[in-house]
Amino acid sequence: MDLDALRFGNFSKLGEAITDWEQMTTKLATLKEDAERNLKGRADKANWSGVNATVTRQFVDKTATEFADAHTQADSITKILADTRGELIGFRTQLNDAISRASQQNLSVIDTGDGTFTVAGNTRPDWASDPSGKTGVTDPGTVNGFRDEIQGILTKATQSDQSAAKVLRLLVDEAKYGFADASYADRDEAANAVAAAEKLAKMAKDPADMSLDDIAAFNRTMEKYHDDPLFAEQFATRLGAKGTLQFWTEMASVHAGARGSELTAMKDLQANMSLTLATASFSDSDAMRDWKKDLLAERNTNFRAADSSNPVGALGSQVISSLMRKGEYDTEFLDDYREQLFKVDKAAGDAGTHDLWVKGYDAVDLVFGDGNGRDPLEGLFDGLSHNPEAAEHAFESKSDLEHMLGTTGYTDRGESLGRALEAAVTGVADGDTTTKAPGHSVAQVQIMANIMKAVAQPGGGADLVSNGLGDSFGDMAASYMPEISQTLAGHGAESIFLTNSDDPDGLGKVRDVVRFISAVSADPSGRAGVILGESIYTSGLIESHLANPHLFDGTHKQVLQDIGRNAGIIEGLVAHSVADGEVQAAVDGEKAYNDALKAKGDIAKTWISVGMTFVQVPEAYGGAAMGAVVGGGVGAVAGAAVDRLLQGQELNGSRDEALYRSAGDLYDSRDSVSQQTQWAAGETIDRHRLQLPKDGTNNLLRDAVNEGWDASSEFLSGTKERLNG
Repeated sequence: MDLDALRFGNFSKLGEAITDWEQMTTKLATLKEDAERNLKGRADKANWSGVNATVTRQFVDKTATEFADAHTQADSITKILADTRGELIGFRTQLNDAISRASQQNLSVIDTGDGTFTVAGNTRPDWASDPSGKTGVTDPGTVNGFRDEIQGILTKATQSDQSAAKVLRLLVDEAKYGFADASYADRDEAANAVAAAEKLAKMAKDPADMSLDDIAAFNRTMEKYHDDPLFAEQFATRLGAKGTLQFWTEMASVHAGARGSELTAMKDLQANMSLTLATASFSDSDAMRDWKKDLLAERNTNFRAADSSNPVGALGSQVISSLMRKGEYDTEFLDDYREQLFKVDKAAGDAGTHDLWVKGYDAVDLVFGDGNGRDPLEGLFDGLSHNPEAAEHAFESKSDLEHMLGTTGYTDRGESLGRALEAAVTGVADGDTTTKAPGHSVAQVQIMANIMKAVAQPGGGADLVSNGLGDSFGDMAASYMPEISQTLAGHGAESIFLTNSDDPDGLGKVRDVVRFISAVSADPSGRAGVILGESIYTSGLIESHLANPHLFDGTHKQVLQDIGRNAGIIEGLVAHSVADGEVQAAVDGEKAYNDALKAKGDIAKTWISVGMTFVQVPEAYGGAAMGAVVGGGVGAVAGAAVDRLLQGQELNGSRDEALYRSAGDLYDSRDSVSQQTQWAAGETIDRHRLQLPKDGTNNLLRDAVNEGWDASSEFLSGTKERLNG
């Protein structure tokens, strides 16, 4: 920066620009709030179907997000501009003060252009005869001192000006269309993020030279910045697509067999790399678009460590997928990568996938922890599990879905596939305990129907449950309790079995639903998911209907009979299926189930906290009036149902019964279901101070559960061959 530019700089124009940005930010804040509260809020409550349920709702969601991003970007720009203006004014004050003090020392400071200047002593003809003894010669130390001081001020001002311009350009370039969601409090915060990325990218170009201390420092920086858009984009693009893959190949080779603190550091590094690249994938800058394109182009490249003597390294796709296990990647990027991997995987056939990805890659181990990263579909599925939209896209094709399910008998990808399928059909990312669960779309229900049909197929469909998918199938069944209930009850039951699903009767044939529940019951975790989901849904339904009788145009008796019968059918399907499989005699089987129930119970608490109580009342059935009840009361009663399941073997007094013994008598299980429904009704009556007879209500529910229980055996006998039925 030129000395005179700072010395005589007029920052009033910049001040006016900041004022404009401040006003714009305020207006955008109002628009953001309006979009979230009115536009998106009403869309979420609307009981849309058809095109409106998909295209329009997605458009509304994205529009609301754009308003939020526009506000965030405007706010960041305002703060960066204001901070920079304040810094430059401060540097101008320092400069003028230094020049004033130099003048008092008879020194002149002169701008010589192109960022240069001189500090020289003043000369006057009368100094030679000056009685004070002045000679016109200035002490060199004084000149150098002022020169260094002024140069330091100009250097800092230049850095402030240039870094502000740099981060503002990067910020705007983050999104080619629309706005970026990067938020910064001031110029320093943004500039520090960019500088940190540049430093780490430089380190990563020489991975063999990185000591454990270097890796620890690398991890600390990445942990701090992996969610920062500018940091992530700059790190990825400066390292380059090929450089990114080569870096991880080298690190995996250098630290192969890591133990103790080294293993912990490498696990952290892999997680931080994944999270950073996930954040970077959302950038739409020219450099980042090239990075994503180049990365996918390297999927068949043979990556070898520099010191490796083995000519066979790791495929680019194996390296890419090993860095997808954490974080949410951009949907479009995941779509492109998934399309390419699926095409190759399908060409190999169900049984050929192991030979395609694993055979011949014995030396490849790209994962610090579980697995080795040789099957790139595992990492891809983990990536999909963190992006429900991309997961839904992945399994909309029935042939793709059936192929991936079929490969689980020949690979170890079942668990990761299960998590991706959960995200696809529920709309909730794996491990996300904060995002409100959305209603199921038509596409999601269709995927769930296709999964159920695949599992229900005679001659091997049920084997999918034992291929690592049982746990996820149980979660999926829990999320689809409204649709399952409506399918089992038949048409006309939608006013009883409340849901905001866009296709509540879209699961297809009763036979497929019955066989699916029966198959999932063979897995302890799957069975726990079904039972917890049914208990939560039943408890929520009972409270919703008893506390709000206007939801159903009929009597309490009709509502409770249908709900009780449904509970008896679903849990009867589980219990009879377990008995048919002769699991009831195995102590280990009971222990496995009890352990699974406890583990799943902790997860079920998060289902309730994010709104997956499954009692999501459509506006047509009083959804607007039900907001408080569904969000609060239903959660409380449903939570109590989960607690009873987890503590059932420790209950005292009138509740001193072990709930759901997998090795117990069928009638014990039946009575446990009956007891659960009665408790839910009793708590609702007490909670809402309803004028309903408890004894009569309990008797009604018991009879309804028993009727459903008996019907469940008939359902099974009519849909599959049974050993004991």
